[in-house]
Order: sequence, then structure tokens, then C-alpha cells
Amino acid sequence: MNASLKPANIFIEPSQKRFKDNFRRWQGIPSIEVTDSGRIFINFYSGQDAEVGGNVMVLCMSDDNGKTFQSAVTVVEHPDQECRIYDPNLWMDPFKRLWMTWTQTRGFNDGRMGVWVAICEDPDAEKLKWSEPRRIANGIMMNKPIVTSKQEWLFPCAIWSNTSGSTPSEDHGLHNEQFSNVYASTDHGKTFHLRGHAEVPNRQFDEHMIVEKEDGALWMLVRTFDGIGESFSQDGGRTWSPGRKSHIDGPCSRFHIRRLKSGRLLMINHHNFEERIDVDDIMNQGNVKKWKGRSHLTALLSEDDGKTWPYSLLLDERNEVSYPDATEASDGYLYVTYDRERVKQREILMARFTEEDILQGECTSEKSVFKKDCK
Repeated sequence: MNASLKPANIFIEPSQKRFKDNFRRWQGIPSIEVTDSGRIFINFYSGQDAEVGGNVMVLCMSDDNGKTFQSAVTVVEHPDQECRIYDPNLWMDPFKRLWMTWTQTRGFNDGRMGVWVAICEDPDAEKLKWSEPRRIANGIMMNKPIVTSKQEWLFPCAIWSNTSGSTPSEDHGLHNEQFSNVYASTDHGKTFHLRGHAEVPNRQFDEHMIVEKEDGALWMLVRTFDGIGESFSQDGGRTWSPGRKSHIDGPCSRFHIRRLKSGRLLMINHHNFEERIDVDDIMNQGNVKKWKGRSHLTALLSEDDGKTWPYSLLLDERNEVSYPDATEASDGYLYVTYDRERVKQREILMARFTEEDILQGECTSEKSVFKKDCK
């Protein structure tokens, strides 16, 4: 069996030197979740070098409202050092179980990848316990699933296309899956099947997300070389409209969108950024690329189902801030995590604020926090 199809090892509160903060030389691509009791989880992937075999996933935890974080409460590492663990995601399902997902591949891109998951039934426990890892999809899923009004769970997974800027090292015959895919579960996560896919022009590493519109249609947004692309589905994700460029700008980077309890849409994105990438330059670089425009990370609100985004709150104006993930806690606060300067500073950062802060365009809430280092 190919090594990447074998499960990784899960370490609970490990003491090994290779998992310590001062041993890691690169880290980024974080995700965040918060339990009803207020416990904050943030994970990311790391290692001795950027995006290579041997990368591991690190989970951190805070029980004091984000003032301090306990590092490496869980670490996921593959026993084969040719395989890397990357693009992790945290998701609290409707049953309050914490899903910890990650991708496994051999090298940078073996053309198949694979989304794996371990589930914690009691994320507020003194010591975390995880289910055995299981593989649920081909490809990568770095963004959160959604639960639709029909109570179907939709997971945004992708196999990078050959035009994304990364040539697969292996051929697994999955060319018909090189799209922005949707995997569905109708039995609360017990089983999954590939339901459909969108074909969005100029997509780059996909990193897509799905929201359900007020009329029940699904709206998929996809990272593209020239901003953010979009596609729509009227049948629960089985078929999708021809992809096109959306009205939302972006510097070719990960973004986050979600429906809030209030009914508004929240987007975390680079807003009014100053530089743009040169596509030819990007395509001529290696697997790990130098990006432009990843500044002015901003929280935006829409009250008209995503047509306009008139309300904004600047979270971080600096360069090389990127890859936001967000969640809405039971106390009404919005939590965002992102990275900054993955090689030099290796910062994993957190912001906490409210919808009212975004509506006012400034921090007015008591527990708001910005640029909090969580590593």
C-alpha cells in the first residue's frame, strides 16, 4: 500500500523535542474553533522546512480566554517521512464534536492527496481523546464544511488541477476529479461520497468555501489568480453553473466566508491591498512561492446575501498576513486566526471581536483582541 494511504500517528501532549516550539522552523495555515465553555483551539502545520515531507500538524489550546495557549496538546505526524501532514482544519459539528482534519500526500503533490479526520467527542475534557484517523475523501480540505437547511453536511475538497502551478509527481488516474469538489454526508459524518464539482477558470489551489444563499441555492467561492471566482448550485451541490469571476477581489490567497446567527454573511479577506501578483512570475517559481498583496486582512459584513459588503473592520494591516479561518462562538464573539511571515516570524495570530465592532468600523466591545500571538 502507498504510504500516504496509511494513517498518521496522533500524539497526545507529546514531550519529544521535535514537537517543541523552538524546534520548528516554519509554520502556518491555521484553523480555529471554540467550545461552548470558551475553550479555544487553534491548529496549524509546521516542521523543519516549508511544505515538504515530514511536516506535522500542531494543535494548541487556551482555557483562559486566549491570554495564554498550551502548545502541542495534540500532534499529528506520519510515520513515513516522505509524507507530509498539511492544510489542517477544525470544525465543531452540530453534536458539539470537534473534527480535526488534515491532508496527507507524498512529497508536495502526489496527484491524489487525501483528507483524513479524527474526532474528539468531548473537546472540553481535561485530556483530549481522538478517534482513529480515517480517510474520507481524495484531495485537500482546508476550509470548514457547512450544514445545509436540509441537514446535509457538505465538505469542500479539491484535487489541484495541472494548471494550478503545481505539477503532480504521480498519476493516479484522477484527472476527472481535478476540480473544486463537494463531498456530502447524509448520515452525520459516518459516510461520504463525491457529490459534484465546479469548474472555475483561473483557479489556483482552489481553497474553496460554500455558503447557502437565502433562497436555498449554494454559492461556492474559489481562490483564483485574478481574485475570487464563483459558481452556483440549485440541486444541493450535484451540478454547478459555469464558473466565473465574482465581484469580490482578492490577491490570490485563502479567504473565509460564513453565515452568522444574525443572518449576515461574514467574510475575512484582504481588502484594499496594494500589490498584485504577476501570474507568469508565480508560475515560474517553485512549489513554495513568494506572494504579493497579502496585507490589510479585514473582516467584512454583508446584509444583502453577499451582493455588497459595506461594513469593514481592519484586523491587520501588515504584509505577509494570510490564510484566515474563523468561527462564531456561543457568546456572540467572532474568532479569527491567521498566520504572519511563516518562515521569519512564524506567527500564528488570533483576533476576537463582535459584529457590532464591524458595523461601527472600530473596536468597541470589552473582550476584543487583535494581533494576539498564539503559538
